[in-house]
Amino acid sequence: MIGSGEVFENAVTGERAVVRVGTLESDGALLVLDLYVPPGSAASGTHVHPSMEERITVVRGRVCVRLGRHVAIAAPGRQVIAPAGMAHDWWNTGEAEAHVVVEMRPAGRFEELLLNRFGLAQDGKTDARGVPGLLQRVLLAWEFEDVVRPVGPRRLLWGLLVAALTPLAWASGLRGSYPRYLSRPPCALMDVKLLAALPAMSAA
Repeated sequence: MIGSGEVFENAVTGERAVVRVGTLESDGALLVLDLYVPPGSAASGTHVHPSMEERITVVRGRVCVRLGRHVAIAAPGRQVIAPAGMAHDWWNTGEAEAHVVVEMRPAGRFEELLLNRFGLAQDGKTDARGVPGLLQRVLLAWEFEDVVRPVGPRRLLWGLLVAALTPLAWASGLRGSYPRYLSRPPCALMDVKLLAALPAMSAA
């Protein structure tokens, strides 16, 4: 579990996550991250969280949010809520770094996926966009199907690909989750005073 004030960085994409409320404090019920996202960075394409609610609050920057069939620019201060099972996506469409507060409920498994993605990037196991190779993506999809799923025709096609390639991915020595990434120390710790100075988050 990760705790308040811990800072994680994606060495490839330049994304930075500051833990405002960690699963350590919430016992896995809640994770609140201040995400600092470079221009052009996106979440993971339109997706759903089968059993988690995601709240996105734009603090700074020009962020485009897709919620169901509705797509709009979310102005600073605007909060968007994606209940479990609702298709959504968001990305930085501006020319400067965006600051977004993301709240996940519950959060234990989402945290595990995030740490694996950042760890793969730190170890040079992704391309220049921070995307792992096909076989690694297959195992991440298999391992974290309860966390995030694509939607529409893409879900069917990706599901067939995962079913076909998972045995090959396992045989190649890859895994869906790596214990070394879950126990890797954060890249930095934020001072408590600086953490307290972050913009107020939404009501629980």
